[in-house]
Amino acid sequence: MTRTAVIGAGPCGLAQLHAFEQARLAGADVGDIVCFEKQSDWGGLWNYTWRTGLDERGDPVHGSMYRYLWSNGPKECLEFSDYTFDEHFGRAIPSFPPREVLYDYIVGRAKKSDVRQYIQFESPVRAVSFDGSARTFEVTVQTWEPSGDSVLRTESFDHVIVATGHFSTPNVPEYPGFDRFPGRILHSHDFRDAAEFTGKDLLILGSSYSAEDIALQALKYGAASITVAYRTAAMGFDWPEGITEVPALRHLEGRTAHFADGTSRDVDAVVLCTGYLHHFPFIDPELRLSTPNNLYPDGLYKGVAWTANPRLMYLGMQDQYYTFTMFDAQAFVARDLVLGRLPSPSPQEMAADVAAWRARYAEVGSIMEQIDFQTEYVRDLMTLTDYPSFDLDLVRQHFVEWEHDKEESITGYRDKSFASPCTGSVGPTPSTTWWDEPDDSLARFLQR
Repeated sequence: MTRTAVIGAGPCGLAQLHAFEQARLAGADVGDIVCFEKQSDWGGLWNYTWRTGLDERGDPVHGSMYRYLWSNGPKECLEFSDYTFDEHFGRAIPSFPPREVLYDYIVGRAKKSDVRQYIQFESPVRAVSFDGSARTFEVTVQTWEPSGDSVLRTESFDHVIVATGHFSTPNVPEYPGFDRFPGRILHSHDFRDAAEFTGKDLLILGSSYSAEDIALQALKYGAASITVAYRTAAMGFDWPEGITEVPALRHLEGRTAHFADGTSRDVDAVVLCTGYLHHFPFIDPELRLSTPNNLYPDGLYKGVAWTANPRLMYLGMQDQYYTFTMFDAQAFVARDLVLGRLPSPSPQEMAADVAAWRARYAEVGSIMEQIDFQTEYVRDLMTLTDYPSFDLDLVRQHFVEWEHDKEESITGYRDKSFASPCTGSVGPTPSTTWWDEPDDSLARFLQR
């Protein structure tokens, strides 16, 4: 019997289990599927925790979600084609939901497809190696006895699918003066509650989605001022009063921050929105993906299969516009490679395919070009399997409109409505604007 290990039960891992379960229900022999999840429940990053630093077992906390986090893109751009928002909630809902709503949706499909049966919780993977003579992966997992004692065991698998994501190990730069700064310095990975900075002067380092959203959240919940320092280019939105963009931080002197344009200002806290690292210390180096964050990492055939050993696969390793739908499409490809439904290409064929996509990616510049690139990548994946289709071109159109909406109003874009690429239903206009809505709960959202 073929055995496949799936590491992680977040959106990528749940997508993979769903793909296998759909094949099994259709009569396929999928072999033995085992998913190892280090947390006590499913959902990955979307499974909110108040913890920072180390978790209850002494491992680095996986989650990076915070209170008051809302989707920063239309939900219609991440809708499952075989499990729509309309089906889950019984009606159309606004296009920009908070975290709790999206978590409810993600696990709703997982419950419907009954994939919890494949998951071993509180089972962090400690090592993955490949036995060349047996042609199997050796996966070492830690579990705990009722007594509290931990146990290490090693199992053999024919395939390993890494679905841990790459938004849990923060990239933490250091600037002169950090060691003497009298306030708080934290990475966005450890940001939990914007109310912590009420009345404070906040410095944010970064110029991408986390910097954008934490700046807005902090101002919305009462920060005195937010200064956003960018390294290469400003985000350039029409920020509300209280948010200012400046060139890169040079150094801190006490609580005074000095910037590349010669200006300075006093701050009470610093939030590093400086991205994440692809970090897989549990995987042997010869199997380990090493890449900067980009739209098409090198060494992954179809963005999924490790070219040096295609029985090892990685999901969700790309920089992302598409999220859940891309993970789904990748999971169906991974499943069909495992089941032999897709032909096993030669090393030369895999290398040529990767090189072709990398060459296309090298020509990509603007945000619109990035959106188009990832759209075509998802389209390519969808042509390879029986993944249920949806209006991909409409999703692409939504992304373009969303970018324009943000330029028009960075505080109001979440009040816009979009049409589902699966059902055609349009998200209703919320009864209160996002800027005026203090409650991020599921119950409150469904009243909007």
